[in-house]
Amino acid sequence: MRFTRFVGIDWSGAKGVRHPSVQVALCEAGDGPPALVLPPSGVWSRAGVLDWLGGLSGDVLVGMDAGFGFAAVPPFGQPARDLWAEVEAVCAGEDDLGGHGFVEHRRGAFWLGKDDGPRHLRAHLRVTEQVYRDSGLGVPTSNFVLLGAAQVGKATLTAMRLLHHLRWPVWPFDPLPTTGPLILEIYAQAFARLGGFRGKLRDVASLNAALARHGSRPMPGGFPAAFPDHVGDAIVTAAGLRAIAHQSHWWQPAALTPAIAVSEGWTFGVA
Repeated sequence: MRFTRFVGIDWSGAKGVRHPSVQVALCEAGDGPPALVLPPSGVWSRAGVLDWLGGLSGDVLVGMDAGFGFAAVPPFGQPARDLWAEVEAVCAGEDDLGGHGFVEHRRGAFWLGKDDGPRHLRAHLRVTEQVYRDSGLGVPTSNFVLLGAAQVGKATLTAMRLLHHLRWPVWPFDPLPTTGPLILEIYAQAFARLGGFRGKLRDVASLNAALARHGSRPMPGGFPAAFPDHVGDAIVTAAGLRAIAHQSHWWQPAALTPAIAVSEGWTFGVA
């Protein structure tokens, strides 16, 4: 395994310029516990995360809890980088990498409530989400569904703007580089389940148990006994990435075809 640092990011598609739900954690190779990374203000903006990532160098692997692509159904299916550029062009005037304008731009593709008809007619799943569903580990949410606490579509759009600006290699859309940074899509709950937990990690005892399953030492003394689930998601993602990044089957899912890799993408940790 060539990576020496591992970053977990819990992301957000919410309006505004400061997002308590955006959390960043980092750990080094080895077994040390991840550490939360906070900006000077104490609350991340999405643009602040982009700037922070742009300052990283070396062999760092970043996992972001957001979709990087949509299911290849009309009007989608183009190469993902073309889609990211389109989202950027439509939403360039929005604050903090916002993506809401794209929802109106492609209004007929998304489901925002009962006025859009039956939910299931627009709740398309990518192949990676179908594989995850069939594994029995959890129930994925379509990123075409933009209503409800579990919706992930708006975070997908803001993540696409970040990727467009970051200009890093992105797995699986790009060939794996032999050196330097790489960013990929993850599902934090998958890392929690690989760590032995279903549901959110909100207390240090549960988090430490999950970290142990990922080969990590516990969080240091003084870490809060309870915390928002976004914190737990970022921390378990960083440790989980470190634990599985050297295992080749995660990089070569059986259902990941070249066409899917270019358009829909894949969630690392689903195979």
